[in-house]
Amino acid sequence: MSAKPARDRIGARFAALASEDRAGFVAFVSAGDPDRKTSAAILDALPGAGADIVELGMPFSDPVADGPAIQRASQRALASGMTLECTLEMVADFRERDDTTPIVLMGYFNPIHSYGPERFAGDAARAGVDGLIIVDLPPEEDDDLYPFAQAAGVHVIRLVTPTTEPGRLGTVLNGAGGFVYHVSVTGITGGKSAAEDEISRALDSVRRHTTLPVAVGFGIRKPEQAAKVARIADAAVVGSAIVETIAGSLGDKGEARPGLVDRVTEQVKALAAAVHGARGQ
Repeated sequence: MSAKPARDRIGARFAALASEDRAGFVAFVSAGDPDRKTSAAILDALPGAGADIVELGMPFSDPVADGPAIQRASQRALASGMTLECTLEMVADFRERDDTTPIVLMGYFNPIHSYGPERFAGDAARAGVDGLIIVDLPPEEDDDLYPFAQAAGVHVIRLVTPTTEPGRLGTVLNGAGGFVYHVSVTGITGGKSAAEDEISRALDSVRRHTTLPVAVGFGIRKPEQAAKVARIADAAVVGSAIVETIAGSLGDKGEARPGLVDRVTEQVKALAAAVHGARGQ
C-alpha cells in the first residue's frame, strides 16, 4: 500500500468536496506555456477561478499520449527554456502563496530518468508537489520511480482506460494514491468525448476495486460536458480546451498578448461553475 504524504492536500480537498456533495474541477496547463512568467500567472489564477486541483504538465519533446494542442504547448514551453528543474521551481514559488491547492505533475518518465528518480521524488516533495501522473510508466514497470515517490510521500496516481481489463484493475490500482484518473476514451488527449452511460459503467467497475476518488478526463471541453461528468465522477479534468485558449491568445511570434490570463481565468470559471453546480441540477 502507498504511504500517505505527511500533508495530504489531495485527500483533504476530496474530503471537503464530498462534504459539500459536489465534484471537483481539475485544470491542466503545461508548465512554461507560453513562457515562464505568463505560465506562473496562469497557475496563480487557477485556484481563484475555481480549480480544485491543478494538473501541471512537465514539458517533454515527445508527448505521445497527448493530442496536437498539448504537444504544441509542450513545444512552446521547451522553446521558452522550461526544464524539469524550472517546473519544480515554479511549484515551489506557487507554494509561497498557496499552500492548500493540490498540485499534480503529469508527464513522461524520460525527463525523470535523466534527472534521477530518487532525486526527483525528493525535490518534488520539497517543492510542494502532491502527486505524479506518469503516462508511459505502467504499474508493472514503475519500480524505478514508485518506491522513491512513496518514500517521499508523493502520491502515484494511476490511469485506467476503457481498454483496461477488469482482471487487471487490481494490479493497476495496487499502491495507487490520491485519486484514480479514468481516461474516458481511447486515443490521445483533446479527441472525442465518451457517452455518459459508458463512463458510468466504467466508474462502477473501477469503484469495485478502490475507495479512491475517481477523476475523468479526455474529451471534456465545454461546461455542459464537464457538468455531465461531475454528476457521476468525483472530478472532471479539462486540459486541451484550456491549452487551446492559451494558443489562441498568442501573437505572431508566439508571445502572450494582453488579456491572455484573463481569458483563461474566465474559461476556467465557467468550467468550474458547471462542475460545482452539476449535482444540484
